[in-house]
Amino acid sequence: MFVLTINQRDTADAGDRVDALLRRLRTAEAAVPGLAAAPLPFQRSLGDEVIGAVEDPAVAVDVALRALRERRWNVGVGVGMVNHADGTPGAPAGGCVHDAAGPGLAAARRAVEAAALSTARIPLAVRGRDAEAAAEAEAVLKLVGQLVWTRTDAEWAVLDLLVPGVRGQQRPAAQALGISVQAVSQAVQRSFWNEEHACRPAAARLLGLAAG
Repeated sequence: MFVLTINQRDTADAGDRVDALLRRLRTAEAAVPGLAAAPLPFQRSLGDEVIGAVEDPAVAVDVALRALRERRWNVGVGVGMVNHADGTPGAPAGGCVHDAAGPGLAAARRAVEAAALSTARIPLAVRGRDAEAAAEAEAVLKLVGQLVWTRTDAEWAVLDLLVPGVRGQQRPAAQALGISVQAVSQAVQRSFWNEEHACRPAAARLLGLAAG
């Protein structure tokens, strides 16, 4: 299982943004298969922190990048099992993080603490039983996260209208925004949008290997 612990970096300046992040994740459920069926739904755990667990590493990659987009979250990804707090196998039926325990949650805690302490530009870390695979997954996620982190609002206005792998989208997007098709194409190229989505499967595969 893939546990994400996400805590806010700028609460003192921006105020608590947890509820806003949770609303955005709920909105994304229709576009991200597996997110709505998360065995441990994303929820506030304590203070300005969100925790959730998913079964598909591709979904974990997607959630991590959605959080990095906002530039206000430390993102920890832990790879490992989630159990009931009393040790019973499997995620708690009620889906409450306070009823859960296990190595996946422990790994995510170590990861988010490492992300918060790191001086790297992209505040993300991965921890799992296979430390080498976790380090490789972290490196790829940070590289892809850099692409997401540096995009402008104007680029996101274009990208939010596009679906990866679907042809013929640029003209409708241009019409919706009142800009030229060339401007849409330039935004896609500048933002390395195609390259991001080409790299996501590699990050997901490495996360899967981190389980050991």
